[in-house]
Amino acid sequence: MAVIEVEGLTKRFGEVEAVAGLSFQLGEGTVTGFLGPNGAGKTTTLRMILGLVVPTSGRATVLGRPYRELSRPVTRVGAVLEASGFHPGRRAVDHLRVHATAAGLPAARVGEVLEVVGLSGSARRRVKGFSLGMRQRLSLAVALLGDPRILVLDEPANGLDPEGIHWLRRLLRRRADEGGTVLVSSHVLTEVAQTVDDVLIISRGRLVAHGPLAEVTGRALPAVRVRTPEPQALRQALAARGVTAEVRGPDVVVAVETDSETITLTAAGRGIVIYEMADERASLEEAFLALTATNAGGAR
Repeated sequence: MAVIEVEGLTKRFGEVEAVAGLSFQLGEGTVTGFLGPNGAGKTTTLRMILGLVVPTSGRATVLGRPYRELSRPVTRVGAVLEASGFHPGRRAVDHLRVHATAAGLPAARVGEVLEVVGLSGSARRRVKGFSLGMRQRLSLAVALLGDPRILVLDEPANGLDPEGIHWLRRLLRRRADEGGTVLVSSHVLTEVAQTVDDVLIISRGRLVAHGPLAEVTGRALPAVRVRTPEPQALRQALAARGVTAEVRGPDVVVAVETDSETITLTAAGRGIVIYEMADERASLEEAFLALTATNAGGAR
């Protein structure tokens, strides 16, 4: 059974179709990066998974049931949708006590999650004095109160400094390694590439890619990296054959949508020396741009 399953999920706000027939499944022991341009429908999708928005059609289930039908959902799913909703005059420890009491959780969990998110030293500070990064950590503390196996996080790295981002990466990795399921929306693609197992990319509310990181990045335009003492001459020779190439260093040319044989024949025809060639794997950013290039727009 899929831990999170989305099937034909659609949401319209008036004439705007925010999410259109979206389907995917997430299993145990994975961190999945949920990516898409601004307005792609990521937040709307997360809210439908969590029962905060009613879909126009289709369904979203968690552990085989709609979120609203889960017993003690706080012990099944922890969510961070935005670092807000705090009473500015309330101390961090009291904010967590309120949530723990409402969920019927032991008071001891408050101190434990404060330790996990690195806020033990600020437990008695009022939230109005917290930075955005500290509020993010407090939101994560709330999400972790019930020790859930599933985390659904919308831009959890917002406001975190480099040390905080490194801490978050280790936290998410550890949760997945222990058999948990993490779905994390982010626009920081370089960080996502260091954290996730799988990526789920949508544009205009529609699925454009879902799979292991290496597989998805491999779907971007094929490219070959070439070392040559004559990079400009090779670039011009390839351009004459209709091959797009870019000089990326004193002796490096990267050619796209071509293969090693074409480059070898082109170089030989012009007497250009080649030191070495290798297939170039696209970065997550390059793959993301290639996959969403024709699908910009939509709704958040």
